[in-house]
Amino acid sequence: MNTRRINKVLIANRGEIAVRVIKTLKKLHIDSVAVFADNDANALHRRMADEAYPLGNGTLKDTYLNVCKIIDAALDAGVDAIHPGYGFLSESPELAKACQANNLIFIGPDAETMRLMGNKIAARKAAVEHGIPVAFGTMGSHEEILQMADTLPYPVLIKAAAGGGGKGMHIVWDKTDLRDELQRASREAEKYFGDGTVFVEQYIENPRHIEVQVLADHHGHVIHLHERECTIQRRYQKIIEESPSPTLTEEKRQQICDTAVKLCQAIGYHNAGTVEFLVDKNMNFFFLEMNTRIQVEHPVTEMRTGIDIVEEQIRIARGKEMGWTQDMIQPQGHAIELRIYAEDPANGFLPTPGKVTAYHEPQVRGARVDSSIDGPCLISEAYDPMVAKLTCHAKDRQSAIETARHALKEFIIQGLTTNKAYLWEVIKNDDFVDNKIDTSFCATHQEVLLKAMEESRSIQSVNDIVAAFLMFDFAKKHIEQHPDNVWEEIGYWRYHMQLTVDVEGVHVPVSIHNAEAGKASGIIGDKPFAVEMIHYENKQMKVMLNGRTETVYCSVNDEQKTIVNFHGLNFTCYRTDQLNDTLDYARKEQVNDKSRLVSPMPGKVVKINVKEGDEVKEGQIMMVVEAMKMENNIVASGEARVKKILVAEGQMVDNKMQLIELE
Repeated sequence: MNTRRINKVLIANRGEIAVRVIKTLKKLHIDSVAVFADNDANALHRRMADEAYPLGNGTLKDTYLNVCKIIDAALDAGVDAIHPGYGFLSESPELAKACQANNLIFIGPDAETMRLMGNKIAARKAAVEHGIPVAFGTMGSHEEILQMADTLPYPVLIKAAAGGGGKGMHIVWDKTDLRDELQRASREAEKYFGDGTVFVEQYIENPRHIEVQVLADHHGHVIHLHERECTIQRRYQKIIEESPSPTLTEEKRQQICDTAVKLCQAIGYHNAGTVEFLVDKNMNFFFLEMNTRIQVEHPVTEMRTGIDIVEEQIRIARGKEMGWTQDMIQPQGHAIELRIYAEDPANGFLPTPGKVTAYHEPQVRGARVDSSIDGPCLISEAYDPMVAKLTCHAKDRQSAIETARHALKEFIIQGLTTNKAYLWEVIKNDDFVDNKIDTSFCATHQEVLLKAMEESRSIQSVNDIVAAFLMFDFAKKHIEQHPDNVWEEIGYWRYHMQLTVDVEGVHVPVSIHNAEAGKASGIIGDKPFAVEMIHYENKQMKVMLNGRTETVYCSVNDEQKTIVNFHGLNFTCYRTDQLNDTLDYARKEQVNDKSRLVSPMPGKVVKINVKEGDEVKEGQIMMVVEAMKMENNIVASGEARVKKILVAEGQMVDNKMQLIELE
């Protein structure tokens, strides 16, 4: 293969992976071109790129999944190559073929290999042909699978043939649920990947999830960059990855890495890829799938090996030999990656799209952040809820965990609920630290983890939170305009004040006895306090609180409530003596009205299962609302009759809109 120049690259993606690719392009002095949908007009990847082309409005099929629009943008921009990132069109043979037809370099494998390994059914067949161990699986139409319902080795897992990332994946424990879950998985697969084909495989209970990063050039060289363990998952989607695996013996590690290389050699694979395996309790491993693209968790491998995988992708796509041989790969230490999602762990991990009011990345040695945002912004319900990835590297696993804990505490995201506090509890859980884990860890430990989250919040000093809130609240009108002299006007703060602060529903009485420039003292609850402003910059406030220095982050949400980040945790505060014009007090009285059904989050109604006049029972699914690439069932809380349906299929709704009226 002749080498080709690459001077300009279009990134056919969005979010943190588009930002990640742009960073390497800048390092290599290669011009970058972004594409963006209308609701991404102010997105970080667009602002970072050298050029940007609009994809318009509409669904994902109209924008980031539209091959014709991507190619047109690439040709208009005069690029040499397209990098697909992960997700979206990253495993699309159509995009790879379109690149070839238009004399563009596709930074990934060829269309034929992608079609072979990108489809899980075809990949399983290829693995079997080349002697790679696989678990039981079957495929066919829905009716063909249903005809085998009595003979399937339950529990089984339904998976999207063209999918990944846990989307379109459902476990079935007995045949009574098989038909409904087949339809649901197929519907999700069609929506996310444009292909509704699904297959069924044996569900291996309590397994470990191990994957191997591979690189292969066009000169016959295939190497592995060692393995990653991705066992900690929720909803079949990884949230924590680490390398090396704390599970594998050196012998098993070598076997599984060699098997991954063997498969890539057998199918003539080129570029970066990941071969995934399940490992059972007896340390037997089974081929799961191959991702013919860069992985979300690639920073784990990069931090251990020092290899820029995106740079190697570009080098291979140019037709050059890899810059590495197998004996040159000498990974160091331990790396762990935490995926930070806009979701609520206490509410079934439901996505929580909304407005980020403050954002601050940790400045911790050994910590790396890959993020889709760089400050206050809107997290749209139209996309995956991952906000950022935090990857930490240290000399060993325990040190890496300690670094991650420290970095998580300093990672500030305000305005919406995230899983940050949940991740904190996972990595300090004794079973995680002792490596007593499997893919059901989050499910089996959910109650313990949620309780630990509550306890971590309960030990924080409410009085200290109130003092920090008051310092910000009295200064916020001047703090952004005059950060160097916020106390020129302190108004009624010069006088004795009695007020009440609401902290997460707890009313705390305050009596301010003394106030002067940047200082206040008095009584909070029944204890004295003294607080002094030291410095303020970009939502970060340093205060002297009862004789000690604290760093606090404060921002104001759309309801004009202040979010105070204290010791890494967010607390919502407001003064009860200040009327909040943004609140719908009438609606607050209706929150517990079971006759009013509302969506748990903004999204789109994709299915309505009832009609007016229907009798429903407790737990019955009446409607499905899709948000952030996830379907959410709207269920009846008890026996009732459908009085009125207030929305239609395809309609966008928010979490204040009534969907169904019951009686």
